[in-house]
Parts: sequence; structure tokens; C-alpha cells
Amino acid sequence: MFGAFWTHDGSAQDPNALGRGNRWVVAGIVLTVPFCSHPVCLPVLLRLWRGKGTASPVRLAGELISVLAQAFAGRRIHAVGDAAYHGKPLLIAGATITTRLPANAVLYALAPPRTGKRGRPRLKGDRIGGPAQIAATASWRQVTVTRDGRADTVQAATSDAIWYGAFGNTPGRVVLVREPADQKALVIFTTDLDSDAEAIVARYAHRWPIETAIAAGKQTLGIGQARNRLQRAVERTLPFQFIVYSLVIVWYTLHGHHQDDLAQRRAAQPWYRHKHEPAFEDMLTKLRRTLLAARITGVAAAQPDPKKYRDYELACAAAAA
Repeated sequence: MFGAFWTHDGSAQDPNALGRGNRWVVAGIVLTVPFCSHPVCLPVLLRLWRGKGTASPVRLAGELISVLAQAFAGRRIHAVGDAAYHGKPLLIAGATITTRLPANAVLYALAPPRTGKRGRPRLKGDRIGGPAQIAATASWRQVTVTRDGRADTVQAATSDAIWYGAFGNTPGRVVLVREPADQKALVIFTTDLDSDAEAIVARYAHRWPIETAIAAGKQTLGIGQARNRLQRAVERTLPFQFIVYSLVIVWYTLHGHHQDDLAQRRAAQPWYRHKHEPAFEDMLTKLRRTLLAARITGVAAAQPDPKKYRDYELACAAAAA
């Protein structure tokens, strides 16, 4: 199969497990929709990793961020990734990067001002240490952050620093967060110097919808199950499937959502009492019923048929009822 290599298997229980297959770098747009309390992710761009000796996943991620930054030139892009995504290729003009800090990372203070003496000015300040050292000396404060549609009270601390090994002397900020009853802290590094700790923690929590998008796509659309071997088939099938996933959510948000959808689902499955919001499965089911109910006629687009549009309106009404 084209592009198949032994690489990290993110779907395995063992964090060190390997699997053979295609490795994709996925970029999605995280947004909120009116019928869900938690954000959703729309996968929009993908790059296939071609193996060792080619562009790394980090460089591929930088290319995707660059495409988004150019497409939304009037807006600032805030990219979020897991601990594997750090490096200078992610430093894109008009964009910031937020990622989890690995346990073996070493941070430094910001570069001191020029002294006016001869020689190259210092590119980094004094050594601060790793996440454990930073957490031990942090000044914690209680904050309220929004995660997964709920407001949580946590403890947070911030410190300006540079991650010289990953981003050179680019100024950054370390944000630590921990639950009140837990002394173990999550350490986040970001190049966003303008947002407060609450916004950074909430932004990093918004990384999770990309995981749920991948899981829902695999379970409901069969993403990744195509038995492709040739290059063009491998390069086209999975991106097309993810675009379909995004289009389903867009269609349901603009045209398919109805307040009675959940009542029908609970009526068909009375044991599903805790369901209060539609899932991707509900959106896909609604779209499939609408497509089945709508008639496909042999009338060409240049020959409008009033009955065709009337039948479509009736089909949409029947699917929403």
C-alpha cells in the first residue's frame, strides 16, 4: 500500500504501540454550534506523511497552518496540537501555537536586553528548568475556565519563558493548570502572549474535538477502512471522507437541525435518557433520511420543474417531523 510505514499508533491503548499504515496530519477548524454546549471540529486540510527522509509531521502541520493563515488573512490563527507538535516550522506569521510541554523540555528566561558591548547578544536568559521545576516554584491562583461546555474552577499559574530547543528565542509563555484536589499539573506552552491563562487553558481543551471527529468518522463513516493500494486512491479517499464529515455538520447546522430530533431519538431508544444534544450519528442519520425522502428526477438543471422543488420541501418537512 502506498505510503504505509511503521509509526506510532494513536488509537492503541499502549502509548508506545506501533502500527503499520498511513499517517495523516489533520487540521480542523474548531467552532461552536447553537445546538451543542461543547465545540465541534471540522477537518478541512490533510497531509500524508511519506516516511523518514521526507517532510516531518511537524513541517506538514506548519504547511497546513500557513494555508489557513493565508485563507483567513484578516484574522489571527490560534493553532493547538499535542506534545508531538513543537518546532520552528510551526512559527507562522499571523498565527500562534499552543502545545503541551513534554516532561524532558528545558525552558529559559527571555533574552536579556543588549548590553552595548561587543559580541553577539544573548539569545536566551538563565535556565529555568523543566516542567517539574516550574510547577514547584509556581505562584498558583484560582481561576474559572470553560471546558467542554462547562465552567470549571481550577488552579493556574503563568510564567514568561522561551523553549529554546523547540522554538529558538521566540518569546512564549508557560501556563500550568491543575485540579484543586490534584497536585499533578498540566503544563502548556504557547507563543500567544496576549491571552490570559483562562483563555489558554480553554483553547488547549478545544484540541479534544479533533479526537472525537476522528473517532466519529471512523465509527460512522468508515474513514480509514477503504482498501486502497495505489497512490492516487490513498491520497484522495481519506481527505474526501473527512470533507464529507465536515459537510454533514455544516448541512445539519444550516438546514437539518430541528428541536424534535432528540425527542424522536429518545422515543426510538427510551433507555437513552441522558442524551440532551445531537451527536454526529444523529446528524448523519437525518441527512440520509432526507436524501432518501427526496426524489431524484430526470429533469435537467436547465429545465426547472416546480414539482421537483415542492417534493424536496415535502421531503425536508417529512425528515424534520
